[in-house]
Amino acid sequence: MQWTPIGSEPIPPPLPPTRVEFSGNRSEFRKMVTKGAMLELVTFGFYRFWLVTDIRRHLWAHTAIDGDAAEYTGRAKELLVGFLFALAILVPIYLAYFLIGIEFERWQGFASTPLFIGFYAFGQFAIFRARRYRLTRTVWRGVRFWMDGSGWAYSFRAMAWGLLVLLTLGLALPWRAAALERYKMQHSHYGDLTGDFEGDGWTFFKRAWWLWLLSPIALFVFPLAPFVYAEFKAREWRWWLDGIRIGGVSLSSNLPHDAFYGLYWKLVGWWMLLTVAFAVYMGGGSLLLVQLSGVSAEEIFAGDNAAKSIPMVVMMVIGYFALALAINIVMRVYLQRDLWAKVLETVEVHDIAAAADVRGSGQLASALGEGFADGLDVAGF
Repeated sequence: MQWTPIGSEPIPPPLPPTRVEFSGNRSEFRKMVTKGAMLELVTFGFYRFWLVTDIRRHLWAHTAIDGDAAEYTGRAKELLVGFLFALAILVPIYLAYFLIGIEFERWQGFASTPLFIGFYAFGQFAIFRARRYRLTRTVWRGVRFWMDGSGWAYSFRAMAWGLLVLLTLGLALPWRAAALERYKMQHSHYGDLTGDFEGDGWTFFKRAWWLWLLSPIALFVFPLAPFVYAEFKAREWRWWLDGIRIGGVSLSSNLPHDAFYGLYWKLVGWWMLLTVAFAVYMGGGSLLLVQLSGVSAEEIFAGDNAAKSIPMVVMMVIGYFALALAINIVMRVYLQRDLWAKVLETVEVHDIAAAADVRGSGQLASALGEGFADGLDVAGF
């Protein structure tokens, strides 16, 4: 008889990491956001809730891990209702500040400081709660992500760290990012698995300290600014992905430092091209208006005669909305779809088997935080 001593069995080799696959069609996405932007225009912006929902469904549904795609279950009506509730809170604050400014003009400058602090606190609360909403509407393999924790506790941490960043002229930014991400991840869950974040501020600082030195120069040297920002975002994405843990599952990324150069320079190029097109449109339209109306350009632009200025105002409004529509489309294609695809193609998931026997847990979150994020213009994916 042959026997093997207990504990001497060979340890099976670890499974190779799993790649994240993104299969979304760029042309399909561009058509979707173009249609959505036009509908935003005719609905005075209210279609944005449906467009945001469509964008997330597209990105989630075409993102697969270990052969299984994610699912976004959020609804546009939830975002709309959350936004209206947020407006019911924010509008009285805006109105009260406006009335105070009129009644006490000498206090207006002083009142702007607590107003800014209050909106900053609301903004950080909104960022946390919006993430909570998106997680609870994200499903993979039939199990939902979810999030607990306090939005106001997160807001307090963000404000304290923000003050430290201000006092250190930005040097504390990596430690702020690590602390806030750790709080968010430690309150994030996939079923009964709890998240964590192992990234630290010192690692981030070592990767990006020289960009901090270049940033004052980049503010005044235009060709340098897109490079510095693109470099910083690529290093931040890679640092963030390397630190994510959910139970025994971990992520890693080999995103190169120059991954976003092309994206940001294409975006800058489109901005310049569209601005030139807008200037040509305004110049050509003004010349045509002068020739057809027989009114001199000085009279049209003087504004003394409202009737003569109306055609010019209409033309400017049409041109402005067309410019905003085009920029909106370009930004969504490059900074949402293309950036998403470029990041995911570098991501690997380790120990995916640790998520094989997960039990569902958690409760759905309201869309109020997403509404605050929209109202304060801090919304994300």
